[in-house]
Amino acid sequence: MTAYIIRRLLLMIPTLFGIILINFLIVQVAPGGPVEQMVAKLQGMNTSATQRFGGGGDAGAATQLMQQQLNSSSGASKYRGAQGLDPEFIKSLEKQFGFDKPLGERFVLMLKNYLRFDFGESYFQNKKVIDLVLDKMPVSISLGLWTTLLVYFISIPLGIKKAVKDGTKFDVWTSAMVIVGHSIPGFLFAIFLIVLFAGGKYLDIFPLRGIVSDNWHEMDWPHRIADYFWHITLPVASMVISGFAGLTILTKNSFLEEINKQYVLTARAKGLAQRRVLYGHVFRNAMLIVIAGFPSALMGIFLTGSLLIETIFSLDGLGLLGFESALNRDYPVMFGTLYVFTLLGFLIRLISDLTMTWVDPRIDFSAQGER
Repeated sequence: MTAYIIRRLLLMIPTLFGIILINFLIVQVAPGGPVEQMVAKLQGMNTSATQRFGGGGDAGAATQLMQQQLNSSSGASKYRGAQGLDPEFIKSLEKQFGFDKPLGERFVLMLKNYLRFDFGESYFQNKKVIDLVLDKMPVSISLGLWTTLLVYFISIPLGIKKAVKDGTKFDVWTSAMVIVGHSIPGFLFAIFLIVLFAGGKYLDIFPLRGIVSDNWHEMDWPHRIADYFWHITLPVASMVISGFAGLTILTKNSFLEEINKQYVLTARAKGLAQRRVLYGHVFRNAMLIVIAGFPSALMGIFLTGSLLIETIFSLDGLGLLGFESALNRDYPVMFGTLYVFTLLGFLIRLISDLTMTWVDPRIDFSAQGER
């Protein structure tokens, strides 16, 4: 097993390199980079200032700073919207954002820094990327952790009971509940909860913004804990409703497949109790597929699932940070979060494999690798 772990860790290196390289190249050819973003802001400020002062001689000092960047000639520029701007000013922007260096040199420099977990500074927030990630991480961890725990605590017992009572009334009405949960997107359910419980139209029980109250630091610990759960109730409920359905069906089908196998029939024929057969023999084999799906479920909840929920409930987490950095072309934040998330995904998958061997010692990944 030690050799398998070492191979997996070594395999992460070229895989991570390939992911970073592909995304780096895609971003370089995508329009609307940071230089163009700054040019657009500059042109917009110039336009708004001119309109505010009538567009004539009264513009005066309000537009002088903007007009200083304009060149009398309208030479061509490789950046969209930069025609007419002083080429020296464009070069200063390129140097500010690191685009004065060749493409390959920028990539190699980025890799060297990332090996030291030095992700640079945000282009537009004047903070180090690692500080931004650490600031936002508690929010996303809160949502991802509680959602994952609730999804598994609900889905696994429910899926097992549905398998045992397959075809009964309990299975039918719970299947209807699962179908409804699967068909309703998390963000749509979040809006429904806001309308119903957050002052949207009916009740005003839960807060609409933030993960804690503004005066949270002034509270004693019991009130801090209560305030924290008061704020995350609706966001977590929104994510659970769309997450438990798939895992429930997966658990049920996995247990049904094992229950109908010959070794279960033999165990029952020997007079073993139903509970002992179910949890002593079936559970270990049936849970393998559930454990195998844990990494994708966790990463989906932690990243993709939290994006819209963080936006709807104004939660300042990693999902919202990544979304805003993509819109603003804040490349250090984009690649820093991509690097961190990719590493987390690799480690979670490795932990999943180790967990599978713990559940069923018959699984030997190291032997498979030697074939």
